[in-house]
Amino acid sequence: MGQVAPPKSDAIRRNARTGPRILPREGRVGSPPPWPLPDRATPREAALWKQLWATPHAAAWEHLGWTRVVGRYVRVLLGAEELNTACMAEARQLEDRLGLTPKAMRMLLWEIATDEVAEKRESTGARGRLKAVG
Repeated sequence: MGQVAPPKSDAIRRNARTGPRILPREGRVGSPPPWPLPDRATPREAALWKQLWATPHAAAWEHLGWTRVVGRYVRVLLGAEELNTACMAEARQLEDRLGLTPKAMRMLLWEIATDEVAEKRESTGARGRLKAVG
């Protein structure tokens, strides 16, 4: 059986009742939640935990209560970085579940908010440079 392609964004929007979840471009604000797993986090785990909880994706994880899954991802990712092949496969799967890849974000209906002010500034700046040249 072949892989199923993710649905197109426009089709999702037409059929979804709630629409996409817009994630904050600046990331989740505040301290990370307490480490959820039974044993204490190592210094490397604690650093990665803090880094992950500052991403835009963390706003959705917090809303969904996915702290334990993110904790397991931290452990698995560090194992994968040490070239543990079993951890590598599991890390890829967890990245998809946690919305950390573009395809996974599309499947979960997650979008990172656009920075409309910066886009406007860039387009205005480009027009200003063209006028100065012409």
